[in-house]
Amino acid sequence: MPDAVVIGAGPNGLVAANLLADAGWSVEVLEAQPEPGGAVRHDRGVDPDFASDLFSAFYPLAAASPVLAGLHLDQEGLSWSHAPQVLAHPLLDGRCAVLSRDVGMTAAALEAFAPGDGAAWKELWEVWETLRPGILDALFTPFPPLRAGARLALQLRAAGGLRLARTMALPVRRLGEEEFRGDGGRLLLAGNALHADLAPEAAGSGGFGWLMSMLGQTYGFPVPTGGAGALTAALVRRLARRGGAVRCGEQVTEVIVRGGRAVGVRTADGEAIRARKAVLADVSAPALYGSLVAEQHLPGRLLADLKRFQWDFATFKVDWALNGPVPWTCAEAAQAGTVHLAEGVDALTRFAAQIAMGRIPDQPFALLGQMTTTDPGRSPLGTESAWAYTHVPHRVRGDAGDDLLTGSWDAREQSAMADRIEAQVERYAPGFRSLIRARRILAPPTLERMDANLHGGAINGGTTALHQQLLLRPTPGTGRPETPIPGLFLASASAHPGGGVHGAPGANAARAALGRPYTAGLSRLQRRLTRRDRAGQR
Repeated sequence: MPDAVVIGAGPNGLVAANLLADAGWSVEVLEAQPEPGGAVRHDRGVDPDFASDLFSAFYPLAAASPVLAGLHLDQEGLSWSHAPQVLAHPLLDGRCAVLSRDVGMTAAALEAFAPGDGAAWKELWEVWETLRPGILDALFTPFPPLRAGARLALQLRAAGGLRLARTMALPVRRLGEEEFRGDGGRLLLAGNALHADLAPEAAGSGGFGWLMSMLGQTYGFPVPTGGAGALTAALVRRLARRGGAVRCGEQVTEVIVRGGRAVGVRTADGEAIRARKAVLADVSAPALYGSLVAEQHLPGRLLADLKRFQWDFATFKVDWALNGPVPWTCAEAAQAGTVHLAEGVDALTRFAAQIAMGRIPDQPFALLGQMTTTDPGRSPLGTESAWAYTHVPHRVRGDAGDDLLTGSWDAREQSAMADRIEAQVERYAPGFRSLIRARRILAPPTLERMDANLHGGAINGGTTALHQQLLLRPTPGTGRPETPIPGLFLASASAHPGGGVHGAPGANAARAALGRPYTAGLSRLQRRLTRRDRAGQR
């Protein structure tokens, strides 16, 4: 009987398991898929000579994460690779916004769009440098971040206080208009905001776009050398050296609750695995509370709130093995690991609006990764391992294009959508399609089959919008890893601080498990939800 059972061997589950093992706990991790990693895996399924990341690829949050830094994964063989430039956003007229790890180079690229925009970028960066320690401390600790929050409050006061808070709450379109005269800075901010599901007009999208841009400015968008799975392999090796075990092909179907607390799990083959101290769930909140835990063990208010839980956009991804580098019209794009493809902020607004209306975009905003440019060992010399993804609605009401796509994502629809993405790349890189040696399509249902946490192709564990963040994530009043059931902790991206590969939800869950008495008494969260439930019944 292990001290803890961790459901799911994604990065958060593996981080949690490592921290528990560091504290001397015996830990068993159960993973439904044949291999560990969740959305941090790679393979050679597109072409045997090409390493292709299956899901996530670039990891600025991992580079900034004190959680991962504290695990010293370099001692497990993990190393990071960077492209010459972080990000590029080319336009059809030949201009290109470039994000570099050298702030002077970024500023120079933006100055070419409009005089003064380089200086404006440096001002935003200086604010970031002032606040960075406090932001990162607060971001990667449980909410509310008391000590980190106090330090951040002092830093905010020094940096402008309420005026800065207003800036961070702005829609990214408005933030770009206030800060920059030209298109370059606006494109960098808005494109980075759409790494999540935040439209240019969404409140808070400015702060998110600024955060992602500044992470790229400071840390780059690095990749694990050799493939995304190298990060997973390092976490698994570290856990094994500390006595932890990962069992793959073991689907958990139930969290066992006895005497009001979680005491173990049951797998699909009927095996009951007891846990002496805790169960940690690296699964989505809807899966934990809507499937793994029986309703009678949960407050009715929580179950009602879960019906309002909002997923982030669905995702459609294409992987390519290319016979040569992408033939960009803008030379600067050839040096970037990540390339954003949309003809201006208006195009991003149009794209997001089509998704909001349930229509599959006709000119999809594509995020393209040039993996061999970033990590030369990913494919043979002179070739490129590449991918691009875009977002689509979960519930399709129509097709904004001419292919009559319905969202069934059968073979015809998958092929037509992949062609649509390739046509978007071809606009900025004529001749791209002639270089395709092989391609693989990962439609929303495929992504979910490969990782159940990617519900309908959602990659962030729930929307990044303000109404489902901080103490509102995953539902109002549940912004911490504790659950209404003592001994059970939510350790996935559905918990604060949300999506991205940084390990914070797993670390928060592990620390909560280590810091609480393991009794059958009600947790503070359980008492609060129960009181709220009774008030609602009255």
